[in-house]
Amino acid sequence: MERLEIDHQENALLVGVIHGDIDEATAYEHLDELELLANTAGANIIGRVTQKLNRLNPQFLVGKGKAEQIVGQAKELNAQLIIFDDDLSPAQVKNFMNLAEDTKIIDRSGLILDIFRQHARSREAKTQVELAHLEYLLPRLTKQWTHLERQMGGIGTRAGMGETQIEIDRRLIRTRISKLKKELKKIENERETQSKGRQNFFRVALVGYTNAGKSTLMNSLSGADVYIEDQLFATLDTTIRQVDINESHQILLSDTVGFVRKLPHNLVASFRSTLKEVVEADLLLIVLDASSSQVVDHYKTINEVLKEIDAGEKRQLIVLNKIDLVEDEQIFSRLKKYFNKAILVSALNKLRLDELLKGIQNIMDEGFQTVELNIPYTEGKIISEIQVDLEVLEKDYTDEGVRMTVKGPKSKIRKILGQLS
Repeated sequence: MERLEIDHQENALLVGVIHGDIDEATAYEHLDELELLANTAGANIIGRVTQKLNRLNPQFLVGKGKAEQIVGQAKELNAQLIIFDDDLSPAQVKNFMNLAEDTKIIDRSGLILDIFRQHARSREAKTQVELAHLEYLLPRLTKQWTHLERQMGGIGTRAGMGETQIEIDRRLIRTRISKLKKELKKIENERETQSKGRQNFFRVALVGYTNAGKSTLMNSLSGADVYIEDQLFATLDTTIRQVDINESHQILLSDTVGFVRKLPHNLVASFRSTLKEVVEADLLLIVLDASSSQVVDHYKTINEVLKEIDAGEKRQLIVLNKIDLVEDEQIFSRLKKYFNKAILVSALNKLRLDELLKGIQNIMDEGFQTVELNIPYTEGKIISEIQVDLEVLEKDYTDEGVRMTVKGPKSKIRKILGQLS
């Protein structure tokens, strides 16, 4: 499948717009992040351009004169690629391509999709990303995506009389989208079957901005060997591990794809089955990079994405990670004041992880129940199950059986009571 792929060390010019709520300082911060994204994709940044606008231009986003200047500057600097921090409409892409000739034009969403395609490893991730990419591509088809039937195996039909290449390509893409949606539905059904076996556990999901240290925290808490690399979106697949806080408090900890500002809508929609781990969790650990100057902005972005996937009302526990990198006492004080209920940790150095586990345990205890049970001696299997899954506070042996006072998650208590009824 042909795509706007970024070749390794392709020269790129970044473009940002100062408009509305985005002032100059914010625009430069956003371009810093765009540069990180572009570096992750393999581009070499050779310049930045910004323009202040009262009104966005429907033809080019920026003014027409500025558009011509951007294209001219890209050619002078030998840039093969122009990357916009804002999303471009299909018409704006087409207009820029008419100006730019051989210089490739992509926007932030196209860049993020390119990174996701590079990092997709599992069948599920590859399917999700391809679907998102095709839905993004469909309205933007131009002459640069030609002869898709060659890459897609001539899916479906042959060209009719007078049918243009782009019309053939659109039909091929729609056929492929339909097939991918069916494949994702099948994967989602498999995931739901797996999820049923985890319902008796207290489920905790790690949620955070990309590169905030979620996978490192997963490794430090669970002893798992989760892939870690210091780059954006290093992993796209969900990892789930059991973590035993103590004998009576066990959790299932999941780590999934990181969030980022302006995460493409098609990508969020395609990753819904993966993000169900977040939606179905009992507790969200919001992992933030304490050393980032944009930590507050990152927190707001995370909550926006959570609302988009219908997880905005979930119970949260904020975790300020990488505190070992915060050397300025004033910054430290501001963080503690703004995130006054947060738990401060260093996942890499395993600092204060006991505080985090204690915080999770306290929240679990809010959903715990204490009951007194009378269990006949004939129900040895239930007695064994209680001793494994619940905290036994008191135990007395009577003529009829064992009298126990036990404490544990309400779901497990209900299960035991159901077995005894």
